[in-house]
Amino acid sequence: MLENLITSKTRLRLLVKFFINVANEGYLRGLATEMQESTNAIRKELNNLSEAGYLIRQDSENKITYKANQKHPFFNLLQQVVHKYIGLDTLVELVLDRMGDVRRVYIIGDYAQGIDSGVIEVVLEGEHLNETYIANLSEKIELEINKKVRFFVVTQNQQNGLLIYERDKE
Repeated sequence: MLENLITSKTRLRLLVKFFINVANEGYLRGLATEMQESTNAIRKELNNLSEAGYLIRQDSENKITYKANQKHPFFNLLQQVVHKYIGLDTLVELVLDRMGDVRRVYIIGDYAQGIDSGVIEVVLEGEHLNETYIANLSEKIELEINKKVRFFVVTQNQQNGLLIYERDKE
């Protein structure tokens, strides 16, 4: 759906890269390699997004790095749009529906790094989670968001990842 609004696939991939996780940053050649695109296509889109104020350019050791501009008035909105495009809102909603006592939900792997690979790896942290529901949930979510989903159930998360849900402390 978002690809109908943003017709440049390169721009869309860059928005996912930088707005799914604010810790993500990149430089021209690294992004070109990661996205398997020409440096020219990446440069053009980085320049457009920087000029619009969505990305911040920083000089760092003979490289120009880019990251999301958290002070831009549309930052939160863009982040929400990217999360919706990836399907994170649907994923959290379905996970919490009948999962059990979920404390936290993390995204790990490619999507935590802003790589739109088509496989979302999700760590569910909690006690007494409904494993039968989890097994059936992957297929349901995949049909909804058109992406593969892998779940990992843990009682205590030891991995770094993108925290997308945390239960309020009582």
